[in-house]
Amino acid sequence: MDIGTVNALSYEDFGNIFCNVVEKCPIIAAAVWSSRPFASFSALEAAFNEFMDALPESGKEGILRCHPDLAGRDLQSGTLTKESLEEQAGAGLDALESSEASSMARLNEHYKERFGFPFVICARMNDKKNILRQLSERCQHERTVERAHGIEEVKKICRLRLQGLVCHDAQNKL
Repeated sequence: MDIGTVNALSYEDFGNIFCNVVEKCPIIAAAVWSSRPFASFSALEAAFNEFMDALPESGKEGILRCHPDLAGRDLQSGTLTKESLEEQAGAGLDALESSEASSMARLNEHYKERFGFPFVICARMNDKKNILRQLSERCQHERTVERAHGIEEVKKICRLRLQGLVCHDAQNKL
């Protein structure tokens, strides 16, 4: 759909379409709707990012907590959102060897114990090897650094999900 169509969406339709642009955070789409009209795809993306940036640190951690563990229980039980399933599968996280799965589970647990929220990385921009490497490296960060890094990864995920829903060419103006 183009930006004109986005701007014409009712509150309910906008919420239904964009409810999972930020994983399991439909309230963000609800808040962003009131920023219409958007002049461009970039303005729409900026509205999502500005909402997240304006949150207190506890709100940012809440966004991170809405994300599932990579290659975790939700993937194994089939309860991931459609978007997360596609993203994790695209990175090869649905086909880990047993040693990789064991490492991923151990590192995910260590990360959550250290920071209080799950590890978030834009799976569509990484493969399983890089995800495991980054998970190990990012366990060494300070909490404030990791919270900020996690939110930047959420923004990458958000951008890619928005691109899947909205045309973002240069002619997409009001």
